[in-house]
Parts: sequence; C-alpha cells; structure tokens
Amino acid sequence: MARHYSNKDFFRQMPNALLARYFQARGLFNDLDFPAMKEGKPDELFAAWLHLPEGQRNAMDAEFRDIFDMSCEKGFRAIIDEAEFQMDEDAFTAWVEKLSAIPGHYERAMLVYLDHNAYWKGAIRFYHADTLSYWRKRKNLPHKKAETDDASIQELAGRIRTYFHHTEGRGNNCVVEPFRRGELEYFFAYPEDYSQQSSEWVNGEFAHRPHNPAFEVIFVYSEKEGSLDLHFRGSFKAIEPLQSMFATAILKLDELPPDPKDARIYDLAPLLQKSFNFVPDVGSGIEKVVVKKLRLSSRVKKGDKITLEADTTANPDAVYALLEQISKTLPMNMYNITQVELVASVVVDADKPAKLVKFHITHPNSCSLKYDELDLKLRDMLVASKLEPKMPAEEVDAVEA
Repeated sequence: MARHYSNKDFFRQMPNALLARYFQARGLFNDLDFPAMKEGKPDELFAAWLHLPEGQRNAMDAEFRDIFDMSCEKGFRAIIDEAEFQMDEDAFTAWVEKLSAIPGHYERAMLVYLDHNAYWKGAIRFYHADTLSYWRKRKNLPHKKAETDDASIQELAGRIRTYFHHTEGRGNNCVVEPFRRGELEYFFAYPEDYSQQSSEWVNGEFAHRPHNPAFEVIFVYSEKEGSLDLHFRGSFKAIEPLQSMFATAILKLDELPPDPKDARIYDLAPLLQKSFNFVPDVGSGIEKVVVKKLRLSSRVKKGDKITLEADTTANPDAVYALLEQISKTLPMNMYNITQVELVASVVVDADKPAKLVKFHITHPNSCSLKYDELDLKLRDMLVASKLEPKMPAEEVDAVEA
C-alpha cells in the first residue's frame, strides 16, 4: 500500500530531539521547548510551522518528503548500499550495526540526513529506481568495465541531448549522474523536457507558471552479467538508440551487439541494383552515397562468402562492375547480400570540403552508425530510402491476422 505524506503526520512520527536539531540548524523555533513537548503530539510545533513564510516552508517540505520516503525498509537498504561504496569495510560494518540498533525508520532516516548527508543523494536515487516497474533488459553485452570518468559521462549526456533534440525537439540540456551500487553501475540521466505550464499558488496568488521540467532515463549496467537495464517512459523507438549510446560512451564499443530477441531484419537486396537511389533529406548536407563493399553469403553452403570491394574514387559504381563480372560465372540467385559498406559525402561546414563518412549495415539488424548529430542524419536517410530494419513479412502477417 502506498504511503501518504503530510507534514503534520511527519512531525508526529519523528522524535522531538531530531526535529529540534533540524530546525535549530536553520535558526528556527529556538523559543520552542522541544524536550517539554510530548512525543507524537507536535501541536505547538505545527502551529509555529504554519506561521513561516510559504517559500521557506516549501523548501523544507521538499526535504521532509525525501526523508519520509527513506523512512522504510527499502529506503534503509538504499542508504546502506550507498554508504558501503563510500566507506571502508571496518567503518562500514560498525556504522551499519549502530544504525540498525535505532528502533525506528523515521529516526534512522533523519539521522542519516543530518549526520551523513554525503550518502543521501545516492541513496535517494537508488530508492527511486527501486520503486520503478517499467524496465527493459538487454543481455549479450561484453563483460567490459563501465567508464565513469568525466569525459565519458559528458559524452553520454551529449549523445542523449543530441538524439532527443534531433528526433523529438526536446532535450536541449542533459545531465548524467553516475553511482555504484554493489556490482552494479547506475547512470541517472535528466534531459530537458518540453516547456510546460503548471497551476501554482505563489505567495497567496494563483497563476499558471511556465517551467522546464526534466524527464529521466536510467541505465543499470552489470559487468558480471553483461546486461543493461533501461528505464525510459517514452517512445519504443528510442530504446535501442539509448542502449547504443550507452554502449558507445560508457563501454567504448564500436557498435551495439545484436539483440537475440530482436526479430527485425535489414532487406539489403535492393542494394544489388546499381540503379538504387538513396534519399537524403533536404538540408541534411548529404551530397552522395556510394557502395564501396558488398558481402554475399551462400544460401546452400553455410559459411561460404564472397566479398567485393572496389576503389570508388574515380568510378562510384566500381563495386557493381565487379558484381557484373562475377555474375557471369556464379549463380547469383544462390547468394544473399548480408553486408554492405557505404561511404557518404556530407557537407558539415559550408566553407570546408565535404566529410567522408564510412559505415556498414549487416544482416540481420546491425548498423555501425552512432547517434550523434551527423549519424542521425544518415539514419534518417536510410529510413527515407526504405532501408530501415523491419519485421519479416510472415511475422507481420501473423500479427495482423
């Protein structure tokens, strides 16, 4: 059952001595005789509380809500997990024994907030993550150490910001906060959401106030399991890009390993035709795209492959000239195209030569493009050219039936 917060009930539950410490540290209620108040009967305190200015009460109420949330078994577990990471083993064991001897969760949470505030932020984040029920797991990742240096964290924030700004028009700013919890690495990302208006009371006046909230993306990585749990309440299309951003920025992988559960496939057969046209967006800066390499796999003998690669500097269709030559001696209907390497000429700066971007697409659903600003434009081109991965026709028919 969900717990309901009210500040009056919070005062009832909290020992008077700790309430006195909290308020006196802020220079408040020094004239109140906290020891003389009956425990669980904070009427005098509550009356004084109501006379405080609204802004002052609001700031402390937000802190009380956090302390209230952490005043439970799950909150205590989150506190212990954060403290274990920050303390040495002997000190941690003694500290946990001392904290466990305290009779109530409210007293325990307030003591940690007052005396061990360095553990508070991480514990709050862990508790929040523990209350979430919407997670997607990706396995099959290499057992690589997660990089948590400032450069890697900033890279992840930048990729998230760029992706949402490009695809949804939000995410102008983003911050990522890393925490370690036992053998797990947590990354809490907070991109900027669309501006909103909220109905608020401010100093007794009712108004609609614009503000810029954040939405959240949470990554939980296990090096031991080679798995990544992702929490994101948004478009399903963003799930794999977010996983890929993490793999690139934090695990330093060239590309996201295939997901065994992903049934989508790239249909690369159209790229066997020299006449295939790529469709870049107007204003994307993409001048041309050429096929540099083709890999053909035998339909009848597993493992047999033919790779065609050509210098396309002078002749953009050079690889197709090779394809035409071998098609005279090989039954091409016995081969599928399973990988293509493309080179795109993209104008990034108007006063500089076009940049050459090389990337590959591999059957069934792997693409080496990242999710930075330039690669997102190339991904858009693949979609417009009808080269995005799709569910197999028989599975689509089954769903529709």
